[in-house]
Amino acid sequence: MERTPRGEDAAASSPREPRPLRWGLVPSWATEPKIGARMINTRAETVQEKPALRRAFVNRRCLLPADGFYEWQPGKDPATGKTRKQPYFIHPQDDKVTAPAGLYKYWRDPTVTQDDAPSAWLMTCTIITTEATGAAGHRHPRMPLTLTEDHYEAWLDPTHHDPDHLRAPLGQPANGHLDARPVSTVVNNVRNNGPHLLDTVSL
Repeated sequence: MERTPRGEDAAASSPREPRPLRWGLVPSWATEPKIGARMINTRAETVQEKPALRRAFVNRRCLLPADGFYEWQPGKDPATGKTRKQPYFIHPQDDKVTAPAGLYKYWRDPTVTQDDAPSAWLMTCTIITTEATGAAGHRHPRMPLTLTEDHYEAWLDPTHHDPDHLRAPLGQPANGHLDARPVSTVVNNVRNNGPHLLDTVSL
């Protein structure tokens, strides 16, 4: 049986709020959190069929606001001529924030003895993906499944548990024109961070 933090059962009556989540969903039965590295995303076509995600699909859905996302293609280093992974930042042409659909779960760290300790619970998430279109489709076959505003309410409503009803928004990803621009290969190192990672580079 999945254990959850005290008070989570009252989520239906609680106001919605932004929460920091760790990317990479950790199932409740996992013995350590590193399994989350294999669950950073999940396919919309099969999300409700996966044992680790079925319950989250019905009970723990979220939106994961984003300016865009990165994809990589083989390219030539202009300085050496060698093949390298060239990153591209893919984003809406109007630069509006998008709302990819996601799922979240709570994971109880068995090494922490007290339930109410801040480190006892880890809140993790996965992004739902769909077939890529437009500029994203030229870089990779999949992309985050972004919902339109008219689907936010149904997706976030904790009283909705019908899988068929919940699948409706997943079959209608937000239509939007996407741009893809090449960015620096410093993106390839997860230790790098900052607005410069979005700057366009010449190829």
